[in-house]
Amino acid sequence: MALRHFSIELEELHALLLQMGELVESSIRRSVQSLVERDKELAKAVMRDEPRVNQMQVEIDSKTTRLLALNQPVARDLRFLTATLKINTDLERMGDLAVNIAERAIALINLPAVKPLVDIPKMAALAQNMLLKSLEAFVRADADLAQSILPSDDEVDALKDSVYQELVELMQRDPVTIPAAVDLIFVARNLERIADHATNIAEDVIFLAKGIDVRHHMADHPK
Repeated sequence: MALRHFSIELEELHALLLQMGELVESSIRRSVQSLVERDKELAKAVMRDEPRVNQMQVEIDSKTTRLLALNQPVARDLRFLTATLKINTDLERMGDLAVNIAERAIALINLPAVKPLVDIPKMAALAQNMLLKSLEAFVRADADLAQSILPSDDEVDALKDSVYQELVELMQRDPVTIPAAVDLIFVARNLERIADHATNIAEDVIFLAKGIDVRHHMADHPK
């Protein structure tokens, strides 16, 4: 009976983590949409959802810690719970970054557009896809799908570098653009960090599925 109850609680925790992931993905998508469409109300909606994300983080941490303490799990169940703690933290930080983007979007509404937004939406699409795929990999405990996500982080980094270079050159040519360009640089940095957190989740899924730690390419360079 105790084992059955533990299994049910693991399933409930799994569902709650996915629910949080869906809310965070929605926040990221809407924050970038508010930037592109200069939509203040959409940005405010992202900010209103932040307390719910924070509440879910606390709830997941509490449930996971209790299950670890009361059941002394081993093997795959232990890996699931430790991965859940880490993924939970990454999702909460992604939610914070989405709020940061929404705040920048509101600030940019009052400034003249400095350039067509091309690379930033590309970065956003890549980062969102990484998050969605990492959550799917988590659902399926699919290490191969998780592994396929990792190279996308380099693509996001390259786009961020391109955005930085273009905006710095723009500010040098026309100082009037500096306030808006600085906001866009922060947006690009936030998207890069979102991609980093999605990468962390993918690495946690690989650990969950195979028990292999691939952070810092440790799987490729074993001691």
